[in-house]
Amino acid sequence: MKQVMNRANKITRKNNLDLKISFEFFPPKSDVTEKRFWDSLHRLSPLKPSFVSVTYGAGGSTRERTLKMVSKITADTGIPAAAHLTCVGASKDEVNQVVRSYALAGVKRIVALRGDSADGIEAEFIPHTDGYNNAAELVKGICKLGNFDISVAAYPEKHPQSADWVADIDNLKRKIDAGANRAITQMFFDNDDYWRFLERVDKAGISVPIVPGIQPIHNFTQISNFAARCGTSIPNWLAARFEGLENDSETHALVAAAVAAEQVTELVENGVRELHFYTMNRSNLVLALARLLGRR
Repeated sequence: MKQVMNRANKITRKNNLDLKISFEFFPPKSDVTEKRFWDSLHRLSPLKPSFVSVTYGAGGSTRERTLKMVSKITADTGIPAAAHLTCVGASKDEVNQVVRSYALAGVKRIVALRGDSADGIEAEFIPHTDGYNNAAELVKGICKLGNFDISVAAYPEKHPQSADWVADIDNLKRKIDAGANRAITQMFFDNDDYWRFLERVDKAGISVPIVPGIQPIHNFTQISNFAARCGTSIPNWLAARFEGLENDSETHALVAAAVAAEQVTELVENGVRELHFYTMNRSNLVLALARLLGRR
């Protein structure tokens, strides 16, 4: 831990001015969870994030809540808000109408995703008969409707449905060529996976930023279950650190903070200048990491 703090101190002195951070939230489903959403956002807003994104349920199941939250974020905090958008279970006309509603609400940033079926990440994606077939088509469609800042997804360990790495990188390149401004990665816990992915991206001639998606581990069991579904590996050393802590929330939180601190300080120390945090609508761990990196 002392070594991590020493490295973080160097980073704070050198890089805090040019480090960009952004946060992902999901739409709350009740008054109680909405209060936590806003409490977390207001705690993080002084960090001056580049943007805050709000997720979007399969088939537009959270469409109205997503629109409500992104509109209110910008109005209440002045922080640019990015709305997620998928093409699952919707026609092109329906998706395009959502894009227009975002534009009318003043939302100029979109995180464009193919999305997963309602049956889960492992299930085969079946496009709507009259819909966009993939994220590249979705990005191209968004670009026709206005001047949006568009982020797309990238997978340091390969998307679980990609046949191989060639197909995976080709798919990312199509999304970028269609008009995306950056890619945000799926969570990963071994930074070597991210560095190897950047090598593949560079060889493919992709030059947009590939922003690391960082997942603080608020609950190891939940995160490891999700990781198994989305193709993210849990290194043995990581599992060992959390072993036996299921009922010890205080130690769990300390270990989670140390793990995330090690990951982000190494990334920044090696040249990363932008980080995207998956907050799970919680602020404590993310706030601690941002302050460790010199944000106030």
